[in-house]
Amino acid sequence: MFSQAKIILTASALAMCLLGPAMAADLLPAYNDPPAFQWSGAYVGVHGGTAFTGMPNPFAGRNGLSGGVQAGYNQQMGPAVLGAEIEGSYLGGAEHDVEGGKIKEKWRGAAKAKAGLSFDQTLLFGTGGVALTKFDKGDNVSSIDGWKLGYLVGAGIEQGFAGGLSAKVEYDYVRTPGVETTSAFGKSKATIGSHELKAGINYRF
Repeated sequence: MFSQAKIILTASALAMCLLGPAMAADLLPAYNDPPAFQWSGAYVGVHGGTAFTGMPNPFAGRNGLSGGVQAGYNQQMGPAVLGAEIEGSYLGGAEHDVEGGKIKEKWRGAAKAKAGLSFDQTLLFGTGGVALTKFDKGDNVSSIDGWKLGYLVGAGIEQGFAGGLSAKVEYDYVRTPGVETTSAFGKSKATIGSHELKAGINYRF
């Protein structure tokens, strides 16, 4: 009788030793990996920078301070991010040489497609689309077309933060063909190459 009781006590002790860690683990809170950062969704934002005529110095003589707003939508598929964006900018009067004088860039609207690669909260992207630029008369130019359609290509980097905010730096090149002007030399047409370097803040929702 005593031997049976001893065997039962020994077996119970072994069971407690084996089950104890498992029961303790069940009582601990479960750990879950934090959700991966997501670029998907709509966003709005503002940007500012400089519009300029020649490379490589964006702060040389004939530049103009730029600023504007943007809105768009991104869709993330794994590390790839695709999106579309529209923006409007004031260009500050960046000057361009034309036959017989100068013209100035004043306003621009653009519709762009975006494609990029995300590294968690960092997004590297390229962009391309169409741009509608408003030109004004400058020195020795008596008339100009005004709004002209061109194309845009660019690239940038964007860094995401908590709360839906992100900050970006972007460079765009805009080429506008067939800008017609009138000066003392008569009528002429020119292809205008424009550069814009800007920083911006977006809010995703």
